[in-house]
Amino acid sequence: MQAETTSQAVSNLIHPKKKSRLAHVWTDLKKNKHYYFLMSPYMLIFFTFTVIPVVFSLILSFFYFNMLEFPRFVGWQNYSRLFLNDDIFMIALKNTFIFAIITGPVSYIACFIFAWIINELSPKVRAFMTLIFYAPAISGNVFFIWLIVFSGDRYGYLNGFLIKLGVILEPILWLTNEKYILVIIMIVQLWLSLGTSFLAFIAGLQTVDRTLIEAGAVDGIKNRWQELWFITLPSMRPQLMFGAVMQITGSLAVADITIALAGFPSVNYAAHTIVTHLMDYGTIRFEMGYASAIATVLFGIMIGTNKLTQALLRKVGE
Repeated sequence: MQAETTSQAVSNLIHPKKKSRLAHVWTDLKKNKHYYFLMSPYMLIFFTFTVIPVVFSLILSFFYFNMLEFPRFVGWQNYSRLFLNDDIFMIALKNTFIFAIITGPVSYIACFIFAWIINELSPKVRAFMTLIFYAPAISGNVFFIWLIVFSGDRYGYLNGFLIKLGVILEPILWLTNEKYILVIIMIVQLWLSLGTSFLAFIAGLQTVDRTLIEAGAVDGIKNRWQELWFITLPSMRPQLMFGAVMQITGSLAVADITIALAGFPSVNYAAHTIVTHLMDYGTIRFEMGYASAIATVLFGIMIGTNKLTQALLRKVGE
C-alpha cells in the first residue's frame, strides 16, 4: 500500500496533472482579485454600453425591425439586399475604402513624423508645439472654417485667391461638384488627424530608454534611421498599435465632416460613406435591422483591418 502511494506521488511529480482551463481562470481570479475589483467599474460600463449593443446589433441584423412592429426574422435577407441590391451602399463602400486607404496611412505617418520632430525640441518649445498641432482635434467643429475656404462664391478664400491670380475666371462650386468633394474632405480630415495618435506617439517617444540607443551605437548603428527602425519603433510598439487603431477607426467611421461640408446626402452620393449610409437607414428610415447589417459589415471591416495592421507592426525592427 505504501509502495503504491509512493509510486503515485512520484508519478504526479514526473507527470503533474494539468489544471482545467476553468480551474486556471478561477485560480488567477483569486490571486489577482484586487486588480479585478479595481477594473470592475470600467469593465461593467464597457460591457453594458459596448459589448451588449454590438451583440444585439449582430442579432438584429438577421431581423426586419422598423421600431413599430415586433422584429421579424428574415435570415440573410438584409445582407443579400445590402450587397446585391443596394447600389448606394456600393458607392459608400468604395468612397470609404478610398478615404481610408489614403487618409489612414498618410495621417498615421504624419502623426509619427511630427511627433518625432517635436520630441527633439526643448521641453518648453515641445509643449507649445504639441498644443499647436493638437489644437484642431480639440476645437470641436472648427472644421467649419473650411466652409469659408471652399465657399462657392467670389468671397470664398480659395476662389478669391485663384481669381486674383487669373487661374480661373468664374467661381467654382467646390462643395457641390462631385469631382472635388471627396478630395476636399480628405484634406480636412488630414488637417484634423493630429489628435490622440499624435499624443500617444509623443508619449511613446518620451519613454524610449536612452541606454538602448547608447548600446545600439556600440553594436553598429550608424545613423538616426537605423536607430529609428531598430530601437525607437520596437520600444514604442504599444503606442504604435494604439495609434493605428485610432487612425483606422477614424478613417473608416468618417461622417460628421462629410455631412457638414458636402451635405446629407451629398451630390450624387460623391461623399457618401458607410456611416452616413448607416445613419440614413437607422435615424431617418428607421429600418433598424438593415442598419444593423450595415453596422456589422463595418465592424467586420474594422476588425480585419486591425488584424492586418497588427501583423504588419509585429515586423517592425526585424
